[in-house]
Amino acid sequence: MSIAMAIAPHLPYLRRFARALTGSQAGGDAYVAACLEAIIAEPSLFDEELEPRVAIYRVLLGIWDSIDINRRVDTSELPHERNLDAMTPRARQAFLLTTVEGFSAAQTATILSTDESGVSDLLDEAGREIASQVATSVMIIEDEPLIAMDIEVLVEGLGHEVAGIARTHTEAAALARRTNPGMILADIQLADGSSGLEAVNELLQEIDVPVIFITAYPERLLTGERPEPAFLVTKPFEPEVVKAVISQALFFDTRAGKSSKVAAAG
Repeated sequence: MSIAMAIAPHLPYLRRFARALTGSQAGGDAYVAACLEAIIAEPSLFDEELEPRVAIYRVLLGIWDSIDINRRVDTSELPHERNLDAMTPRARQAFLLTTVEGFSAAQTATILSTDESGVSDLLDEAGREIASQVATSVMIIEDEPLIAMDIEVLVEGLGHEVAGIARTHTEAAALARRTNPGMILADIQLADGSSGLEAVNELLQEIDVPVIFITAYPERLLTGERPEPAFLVTKPFEPEVVKAVISQALFFDTRAGKSSKVAAAG
């Protein structure tokens, strides 16, 4: 397969990514054009041993990183990515590659010429920078004390505060009314046999916040009923996954913590 044929299916997504980096359609498309011109002039830039999509993103970011002004560029023009301008360049790249473009940590590491540990550090940095802009109060609904403590540490490590921890449907309702949280992290199987899903549905009738479900039973969230998950990961969870989902839920929320969007880490 020719390089042109390998690249062609990925160009729409490459344009999306470049537009997110530059903050404009014209700027993004100009970088994609420069990327293609560079490959035509020097085909060896496109590493054919890599997945084509990984290879083309790597070339684009190589060009991007070679221009010093891109370390300071304002990318606030895209409405749903309004917070990108306050993020450092490498953290912004890692965040967009994993959350918008859907690359794995290993693929992102290859694109950014680092390792998976480096990607994890960049995503942590992105999470902290996002939290500094949209820091909020997080309510945890979890009946297992050790898991609740782990989640509490993750939340506070990102710069948010924990409104409290509820173990049952009743406790969750009372805590939400008392603290008015900006985000909810909820298991769906609670200590008294009640449903965290039902508790969240009830709470969302009174408060409008992003929700992240953390559960060992993801199939219970795939019923077609509301709230529906935007992200679905199973217990036992990796801390980096939970931190990334928290950051995504707040970052892409059009009201910065006041939305009916639901993310699920299960």
